[in-house]
Amino acid sequence: MSVTVDKRVVPPGRDQHLDEAWDLKERIRADEGLLKQRRGFFANAYRRSTVYCFVDGDDVVGFAAARSDGYILFLAVAPQYRGEGYGERLVARVTEDAGKASCHARQSNESAVSFYEHLGFSVEREISNYYEDGEGAYYLRLGDRARIRDRISELLRGR
Repeated sequence: MSVTVDKRVVPPGRDQHLDEAWDLKERIRADEGLLKQRRGFFANAYRRSTVYCFVDGDDVVGFAAARSDGYILFLAVAPQYRGEGYGERLVARVTEDAGKASCHARQSNESAVSFYEHLGFSVEREISNYYEDGEGAYYLRLGDRARIRDRISELLRGR
């Protein structure tokens, strides 16, 4: 992994790094069977969101696209960059800006559910037939505000 990873923020209405984020998402879809959104849906949601990115050279190696209310539409980190805290820092940044965070995760995506629970998210409800392919989802939300502030501080310090 390179030591030249830069942080970037793409404000709503812009599409910088859209193609690179799409390429990363598609690599993950092909290798792991996740992130199955269509290009038009992805691009529209990307442009309406604030997108937090980690970029290594010309490559997006991680990104989180989130609404202003802290709902995370997409979160992806390239496999070779996982375990380095990029996902945690992306979620921390979303939470820092919105004051809260929530998302949906496929019920079969145990690694995502474990990741979010590790960060302090809890499953608020299960939703049957949530995804286009019929799979159900968990709706996850980060805990109470006092706990959120403490957890953001820990994540941003690299704990």
